[in-house]
Amino acid sequence: MGEFVESVARIGGREALSRFREEIDVENKADATEKIVDSKDIVTTADKETQRSIIEAIREEDPDREIVGEEEKELKSVPESGDAWIIDPIDGTYNYNRGDSYWMTSVAVVEDGKPIAAANIAPALGDIYVSEPGGTTRNGKEVTVTDHSRPEHANVATTVSPSFGSREAYSEGVADTVRRFGNTRRYGTAQFTLTKVAAGVLDGVVAPGRIDPWDSVAGVHLIEQAGGRVTDFEGNPWRYDSQGLVASNGEIHQDLLRTAAIMG
Repeated sequence: MGEFVESVARIGGREALSRFREEIDVENKADATEKIVDSKDIVTTADKETQRSIIEAIREEDPDREIVGEEEKELKSVPESGDAWIIDPIDGTYNYNRGDSYWMTSVAVVEDGKPIAAANIAPALGDIYVSEPGGTTRNGKEVTVTDHSRPEHANVATTVSPSFGSREAYSEGVADTVRRFGNTRRYGTAQFTLTKVAAGVLDGVVAPGRIDPWDSVAGVHLIEQAGGRVTDFEGNPWRYDSQGLVASNGEIHQDLLRTAAIMG
């Protein structure tokens, strides 16, 4: 399954990359007639065409499985039972639209709500991350989470910020990461950030709220198969419908949960 998931993600990644830094139409998801008011609300023709290319590739080999997708009329929630695809054609559309290379094409397969294979591709950077039970690879070579245990040496990130004007608790949580950990990052794309934990670039990440499955499931699978830990803000095993997400190498997880308590 991993090879097929990767091949589908590659097709989508090529489509998205072919339109990157080109003139494209941008809409507001909430109201296509209005100017963009929130970075999370934008959608481009590249998002739509990339999703269509992914779905077409899936349907050639797998005509019956459900598809959960960010754009257009695909399912917006993960089925409790059975198999399903979860796709995000461009995670980090705001970055993509600004010409920033930090964005990903994300594809995962779940069985009874649990991921069994995933691929996150960073087309503008040339990196391909794939996970199946037993391991995660980057460009064909195995990667694992770090073993850093001291917060003052840790490199952590926050992601999935609330809408503008509703960030008081989130801001306090971000401030806590600056005080508690050695280095902090924010990439502007959840899948990219989660993937960095799996690859050992980051030691952990905190994300408030209920994160859409296309922004999270693939990255969570990458982390878990790379030896990491992913929970909700209470420390319970994370699910696609959990409130809050804390992902780490396992060593600094309790420290991140303290930040989550402030942010949550």
